[in-house]
Amino acid sequence: MANKKLQMTPREIVNELDKYIIGQDEAKKSVAIALRNRWRRQQVSLDLREEIMPNNIILIGPTGVGKTELARRLAKLDNSPFIKVEASKFTEVGYVGRDVESIIRDLVDQAVSMVRSEYIGKVQKKAKELALENLLDILLPNPFTPDSKDFDKKITKETEEKRIRSREKLRSQVLDGKLDDRLIELDVPTEQSPLMQIISPIGIEEMGLNIQDLLGPVLPQKIKKRKMKIDEALIYMQQEETNKLIDMDEVIREAIRRVEDTGIVFLDEIDKITGEENGGGPEVSREGVQRDLLPVIEGTNVITKYGMVKSDHILFIASGAFHVSKPSDLIPELQGRFPIRVELHSLNVEDFERILIEPQNALIKQYTELISTENVKINFTRGAIKEIARIAYDVNQQAENIGARRLHTVMSLLLEDNLFNLPNDEIKSIRIDQKVVREKLKEVIQNDDLSQYIL
Repeated sequence: MANKKLQMTPREIVNELDKYIIGQDEAKKSVAIALRNRWRRQQVSLDLREEIMPNNIILIGPTGVGKTELARRLAKLDNSPFIKVEASKFTEVGYVGRDVESIIRDLVDQAVSMVRSEYIGKVQKKAKELALENLLDILLPNPFTPDSKDFDKKITKETEEKRIRSREKLRSQVLDGKLDDRLIELDVPTEQSPLMQIISPIGIEEMGLNIQDLLGPVLPQKIKKRKMKIDEALIYMQQEETNKLIDMDEVIREAIRRVEDTGIVFLDEIDKITGEENGGGPEVSREGVQRDLLPVIEGTNVITKYGMVKSDHILFIASGAFHVSKPSDLIPELQGRFPIRVELHSLNVEDFERILIEPQNALIKQYTELISTENVKINFTRGAIKEIARIAYDVNQQAENIGARRLHTVMSLLLEDNLFNLPNDEIKSIRIDQKVVREKLKEVIQNDDLSQYIL
């Protein structure tokens, strides 16, 4: 059954993205259509469904304008497996730095972890109940079990009722934390050290396997006695019961399904693997990486430690500044796999103002909450917010343009003394106005050297 969030209309998707990303309406529209198309694909007949390919997107724009955040928020909207990779990491060592298929393996690992977390949430209550019962069995063993010395004795109604009353009293004491510091002894499995290390051109670590996984069923598991406090023991036993209640085969099947149908790969800095071939140097490697990426993006079967995974319907969102190159510098085959191109604009002063106050995770809100933990109320005037935005914009124009990330630097420097001096019983409130902002940052802004290194 389709997730309710998957049924959001493109307009609703854009409205959700607006809560976290300022501006960039064209980019939001493109990714919203791409997300909705995945739900539409699930509704068509099975024979045609396999033929409908995702419309991969290239986001073009300078750093710090919301490219990564756009893809990350998109994945969260429909609970999709999501991974961000740097295209340049595949050129760092020799011809290709890392096997490009590792992108899909990492995505599957992330999906398995995500689905397992969901399943843990479903069984947590049951696991806690079972762990408590097991703990009570240790604290108050049943004297009438086959392996006890009193097994042959006749069980009377009175003795059974007395045992039940004692058990319930013990249960209350455990739940109230009265026995937390008491020590008990548990049998726990020991960590086995790897027997050998395999070195190969494509290492087993690239496949996501290890020797323990391969030989686990063959090697006997060693158990050791360990003493721990009751509160720790209850947590440990709850984890053990959780693992027993979760069907990992089902988890893996669901994770692979999500990767194949709704997985999103954010391929950052794709402009770093472009370049004209000149017969030597790193340019040949760059084109080699593009050709290696091609089958993964157009659809192939990738071997993972969880089985075969198809990459045909994974949505790839690439991004790059493209300052010294352009998307048409990519090899034609790869260009064809990214039919949607969207340009994101640089941020202006008004955008910075909105970023400071409008998103649900806005910086002003973050610092207000952080400082409130010290029982201090901080207030930013409208003039202060305008001045912070103006300074961040000016520094971006004078130095390297790092987009909205510059606001983090300016805010950190502005509030440095306040954050250092708290807690302080004499300080109950802080007011940040335009004058405070100018005085605090005046020296750094006026000194070009300081501005370059600090801001």
